[in-house]
Amino acid sequence: MAKFRQNHQQNSGTGMGKQVSIFAALIAGIFLLFKTFSGGETTDTHHPSDNPPKQHEPIPDTAPGHTTEEFEETGGYLKEYFPKGGVDGQLVHHQFFSLSYNEEHEQANWVAYELTRERLNAKWAKRPNNFRPDPKVKTKTATHYDYKRSGHDRGHLVPAADMSFSKGAINETFYMSNISPQVGNFNKGIWRELEEQTRDWAKKFKHLYIVTGPVLNIENLGTIGDRNEVTIPGAFFKVILDLSEPEIKGIGYVMPNEVTDAPIHQFAKTIDEVESITGLDFFSSLEDEMEYKLEKKVNTDAWFIDKKRYAARVKSWNKQ
Repeated sequence: MAKFRQNHQQNSGTGMGKQVSIFAALIAGIFLLFKTFSGGETTDTHHPSDNPPKQHEPIPDTAPGHTTEEFEETGGYLKEYFPKGGVDGQLVHHQFFSLSYNEEHEQANWVAYELTRERLNAKWAKRPNNFRPDPKVKTKTATHYDYKRSGHDRGHLVPAADMSFSKGAINETFYMSNISPQVGNFNKGIWRELEEQTRDWAKKFKHLYIVTGPVLNIENLGTIGDRNEVTIPGAFFKVILDLSEPEIKGIGYVMPNEVTDAPIHQFAKTIDEVESITGLDFFSSLEDEMEYKLEKKVNTDAWFIDKKRYAARVKSWNKQ
């Protein structure tokens, strides 16, 4: 009996050791997978509306109805509508958007892309939160460390949610060339409202062309980041062209980089007015008569506003 008890204890100890080893190996494997796929530090605050719905089908790497080769060849956007003028910058083409990079201010002068109903209705890819330098920028971009403990959000110029139709597209929005310093409750407040409202317009009008960027030629709000000294813009602009109408229409916005309870229609501008503020020339490839009609006036009634979203911003978003 004593011999049996001794053997039993030895076997139990050996079994327990194997279980501990297996458990440790499992923990190490989980940790390795987390490091591999998490993309590093994820301190970014993103909009709740950017959370993707539950999905049961694979997310494509290209836009709906197109092949990778088509988008690599064309860029997936209308290049003839790129802004002209303003400060020179390196023109960078990604698969689904382009930008002009301003080395002095360590952010884009502008980004340009298309937004369609078809893309927004596609299944959403998971938001990666993988902020990283843009390898296509020759002079190198800012890094996410420039924003760390700066008191400013890493604000997307091309919203991640606008590119959620494919893994490749949404990942590109986390290049630091697409990021600009924004006051926290501006990013989570009126800027979020405008981004969500723009997606509503894209679903209604089917096909929008969007140019967005910081206003860098007015008094800025200082800099962040000891290494790269990223300029904090005093304002941001967005110009929207509706390409789906028999007679296309457009609207512009210029918003101070600050928290506000004012409705977004108070910041609506004609495209001419945005050109005057930014020094950029938008949509110059349009026929002269069409460009004149498009840029000289804006009918805010044609661009509906969700009043419930505005109420949510004033009540809670501005106070987060």
